[in-house]
Amino acid sequence: MQFIVKAYDGEGMLDKRMEVRPRHLEGMKALGKQIICAGGLLDDEGRMKGSALVMEFESRAVLDEYLKNEPYVVEGVWQKIEVETMNVVLVNGEKR
Repeated sequence: MQFIVKAYDGEGMLDKRMEVRPRHLEGMKALGKQIICAGGLLDDEGRMKGSALVMEFESRAVLDEYLKNEPYVVEGVWQKIEVETMNVVLVNGEKR
């Protein structure tokens, strides 16, 4: 199953985000191809305000288990997380 995850940082969390970022990226790397795409959400001034990830997991329960241990969650960077099931059709312009 594919999911889109939109995770919003808490107020004033940019410094904490940058401190935790190396561990976050290590976790992303460990997931390998389970990460279809990922990047930062920006406000109108171009400042980081959260993350958007398109991910593939066996089930929502497995995704939820991953999120419980995600460094941005553990360290309190992400304050609001929205998850929706997604049907990924194209990746880099190529049919999946």
